[in-house]
Amino acid sequence: MELEQRLELIQSVGEEILTIGELRELLQTKKHPVAYDGFEPSGNLHIAQGILRAINVNKMLKAGVHFKFWVADWFGWMNNKMDGDLDKIRTVGEYQIEVWKACGMDINKIEFLWAKDVMADDEYWKKVVNIARHTTVNRIIRCSQIMGRSEGDELSSAQIFYPAMQCADIFHLGVDITQLGMDQRKVNVLAREIGPKLGWWKPVVVSHHMLMGLGQPASNLEGADRAIEIKMSKSKPDSAIFMPDSEEEIDRKIKKAYCPDKQADDNPVLEYCRYIIFESTKRMKIERKKEHGGDIYLENYDELAEQYMHGYIHPLDLKKTVAIEINKLIDPVRKHFDKNNKARELYEQVKGFQVTR
Repeated sequence: MELEQRLELIQSVGEEILTIGELRELLQTKKHPVAYDGFEPSGNLHIAQGILRAINVNKMLKAGVHFKFWVADWFGWMNNKMDGDLDKIRTVGEYQIEVWKACGMDINKIEFLWAKDVMADDEYWKKVVNIARHTTVNRIIRCSQIMGRSEGDELSSAQIFYPAMQCADIFHLGVDITQLGMDQRKVNVLAREIGPKLGWWKPVVVSHHMLMGLGQPASNLEGADRAIEIKMSKSKPDSAIFMPDSEEEIDRKIKKAYCPDKQADDNPVLEYCRYIIFESTKRMKIERKKEHGGDIYLENYDELAEQYMHGYIHPLDLKKTVAIEINKLIDPVRKHFDKNNKARELYEQVKGFQVTR
């Protein structure tokens, strides 16, 4: 694949890239740069963590990137996920990998690594302490958003370690590109600043879009702050489609979703179309009764948004189509967990775990 094609693919993943020039130079000098994403095993995956994550990772792989998935079990433990039960956290990690297998992520080309496997490594902890020595407590607290916390939250002592450890992950794993959500921006910027100071390098940051919750937006926040609000909304079951959701549950959630007539901005149903459906199917068919104008065929998101804003597509017709398309994408996951014994056993265990924030 030519350089410009690789660059275009990665740009389609990043809502923000720090920086385009550095990314271009990296692709020119390294055939298979290393990218990573870290995830806390913390319960059921919603559609952004499942299907949208698979879409973005597959784009990175197609662009020639070597992708490392960091199963951050210790980080979930520090962040009190699963009530701080490390065994449960690891079970959830195994379950989430099964979800990605089922929803189209090309896992045969991905390197899955567990945080637990480096926790006895002196070199890792040297990096953590070195980063902490060169970072103020206030800066660390500002990075607490990466844990789904606000600066005003009371943090445990363990959570204070978290940002320095996540920053160390980048350099310990030899990462050229940090490919995480906009909610992780602050620690990635810290890594860019501190890397050269400590004799390491400045990673390129490719921050993907955070899919809106299905409810009405509560504020006018933007960028990383908006991403945190969106991340926090996932604690409300009706605010997102989750990978194990039944067809009936998906229909119900989409039907009640916020979808203002003739409005494309801050419209979560249209976001599902833009970031998931058109990325998966490339075409949409809006079914309508003949007396309402008949079916509409759409080739891309811009065409959909334009027709919706002009009132040619009613919110109820859009919602009906979105529910159908999302169910098609979720169905292979349902079938995998129905037919695969290992996956089914993991899911049954995870269902019994109490999810903690």
